[in-house]
Amino acid sequence: MTEHVPNARDDVGGARRDDGRRASLTAMIAAEPDRLRRRSISLGVAPDDAEDVAQTALLRAWRSIEQLHEPGPGQMCSWLDVIARNAAADLARQRARRPVAALDADLPGDACVADDVELRVILDGALGAIRALPDSLREPLLLSVVDELSAPEIAERLEITPAAARQRISRARKTLAECRESGMSEAR
Repeated sequence: MTEHVPNARDDVGGARRDDGRRASLTAMIAAEPDRLRRRSISLGVAPDDAEDVAQTALLRAWRSIEQLHEPGPGQMCSWLDVIARNAAADLARQRARRPVAALDADLPGDACVADDVELRVILDGALGAIRALPDSLREPLLLSVVDELSAPEIAERLEITPAAARQRISRARKTLAECRESGMSEAR
């Protein structure tokens, strides 16, 4: 056991008294390292969360060891059980406030993930090809496809003739088709 070194807090009603309590707590946990985990499970904590509750309880006990009235083994066990019960209750309250969303039973398999990645690569390539189009071709194409404007409406917005608008849309589509054939690389 370590020798207790008095400090200023000892003089104020014994507010800081360790007198071997930390050593007793350490010895108790060393003798039964899974004690708090088992206690957490017996309190209804899921086995996945029991280690977290045990660590929280042990941290709380370590920080508040001075509040233990009698440092005997029986009293320390009871005191630790109360702290573990409080930590388990805190976890239950926290889960009630922020429920954990359950994962779907049918998680995507490797093939599904690979398909998603492949689709994402294709979409990234298409977006890159659209961005690589010159403004004179990209703007009429986006106005036609995204905004669903007619050639006369596009012509009016861009201050060009309707024939020029149709021609630019056609050129943009042709350029994108060439990109698709070459693997969605940048526009030529």
